[in-house]
Amino acid sequence: VLVADSDVFAHPLAEPWAELLRSVQQKGGYSHVIASSTSFGKNLLPRAAALLDVSPVTDVTAISEPRVFVRPIYAGNALCTVRYTGESPCMMSIRSTSFSPATESMSETKVAPITQVDLSFLSEASSRKSSWVNLTSQDTERPDLANARVVVTGGRGLKSAENFKLLEQLAEKLGAAVGATRAAVDAGYVPNELQVGQTGKIVAPELYIAFGVSGAIQHLAGMRDSKYIVAVNKDADAPIFQVADYGIVGDLFQVLEELLEKIPDKK
Repeated sequence: VLVADSDVFAHPLAEPWAELLRSVQQKGGYSHVIASSTSFGKNLLPRAAALLDVSPVTDVTAISEPRVFVRPIYAGNALCTVRYTGESPCMMSIRSTSFSPATESMSETKVAPITQVDLSFLSEASSRKSSWVNLTSQDTERPDLANARVVVTGGRGLKSAENFKLLEQLAEKLGAAVGATRAAVDAGYVPNELQVGQTGKIVAPELYIAFGVSGAIQHLAGMRDSKYIVAVNKDADAPIFQVADYGIVGDLFQVLEELLEKIPDKK
């Protein structure tokens, strides 16, 4: 366990974190460096890889061998098997939703030593390239979108930010997170942090309910790994029905109204 104790790392700024990774790697000589495919991971890993003069493998969804990986291409419409043949370390970002939690308990407990990292390598120049201003997020008790068991998503078919409140009411009853398509975000219905898709968050809940979502390739890339997909759309030919396990062709507002009426409030 390596501990880098400094106020410089109090916030997710890629510049000092990239220098930290380079220093730790140069001293430790690790074979692999792994990060999650989150916004911060996607910001940090390529920068650290450039400092170490290696090429990262991104969005890994399966590991076949120590240096052979599977990753999606063409917005998730195809899977590509790649072999890393570069110098160490092999740097990779993984889609955490593609890997199941470990179920087997460790047979024995091993104590790992805790070592403080020498931070003398930090330069003032790197800390001046960017600075932390503030964090703006929604104050809600709903589960985090990326880790929720149930996700209720709305598309441009909801037509307004006011109508998204109906989706929020349903989410409250189901104990679900609220998501949105890029079209809904671009229209100003909801903030960018709720966007699901190739340029948003990648989710894989047990239940994904889509209201007024047409099913653009970029959106499907962010939710196609969901266990069960339910789609509600008035267009029977909408691409979302091609990946849905259950579909309702009809007026989404009528379906929402009936669900809100029949589903009891969560206790």
